[in-house]
Amino acid sequence: MTLKEKYWQYSLVAIILLFGLVILNETRPFLGGILGASTIYILMRQQLFYLVEKKKFRPSIAAILLLFETITVFLIPISLAVWLVIDKVQTANFDVVAIIKTIEHVSELIEERIGINLLNKDNLNSLMLSLPRIGQSLMGGIGSFGINVVVLVLVLYFMLIGGRKMEKYVYEILPFDTKNKPMIVNEIELIVKSNAIGIPLLAIAQGLIALVGYLIFGVSSPFIFAFFTCIATVIPVVGTMLIWLPLCLYLLLIGDWGNAIGLFLYSVIVITNIDNLLRFILQKKLADIHPLITIFGVVIGFSIFGFIGVIFGPLLLSLFIFSFNIFKREYLDK
Repeated sequence: MTLKEKYWQYSLVAIILLFGLVILNETRPFLGGILGASTIYILMRQQLFYLVEKKKFRPSIAAILLLFETITVFLIPISLAVWLVIDKVQTANFDVVAIIKTIEHVSELIEERIGINLLNKDNLNSLMLSLPRIGQSLMGGIGSFGINVVVLVLVLYFMLIGGRKMEKYVYEILPFDTKNKPMIVNEIELIVKSNAIGIPLLAIAQGLIALVGYLIFGVSSPFIFAFFTCIATVIPVVGTMLIWLPLCLYLLLIGDWGNAIGLFLYSVIVITNIDNLLRFILQKKLADIHPLITIFGVVIGFSIFGFIGVIFGPLLLSLFIFSFNIFKREYLDK
């Protein structure tokens, strides 16, 4: 290769990287929708090939049918759950005086038992300053969710239209040799399916199991807290403890010792062990991913991709390890 050819090659690579970084930076608000569309495409690609190649459907008709399935099975239930929580919060009859009295009562109980005054001037100021930010963050999250749903539908439609042709193009530009490409594609499909199917199943099961405990031990608004328990399932290490432990402490502080102890034992013995059992079963059935990859992958994924990072965080970490192993095998071991 001549010097001029090297100049053209490196210049082209630099232009591609520069434009790619600019485009990536500008599309970050829509990254959740794009990654969500990629996830659903991987889950539905076999259905797409069956409709197009076996049943001889036109790609546009097959894409519309699968979009209808996506909206019915995925988007409507998720949107309905979000809407129900928002509606519950909006229609709740907030008695400010009663809320303040409850906070003061809980603060007095905490100060009486452990000697910490939560309602000092500094804490109150911090609380008042954080409330507007929390409200703005929630409203921004709802708006972003709506926009990303639209982006997901549009991107998924064109991915379904592309089908085999799109996959062939992506397969050809993968920076691996013919021996490693099938392995990397299989790894991506396994991890995406494992997290995209396993995490919702685990969250629903945990929410239902927690709901039983909340109903038995007299937790107020048990369905709302069960929904929050579903969401907390994806948080690594602490998980559902973020929900049931404060509920136990609150029952303890108001003097409901029986329900507090009962809920605590139920949570530790039933909810926690069912969580571990279900994770073990799902990992073995779907993809045998190391727990540390899942934990650190979710932490990394949340900070980079947002909520969809629970799927693509572990994938990112797994691909890094996979690529490092290829480099070690191909170059260092020789």
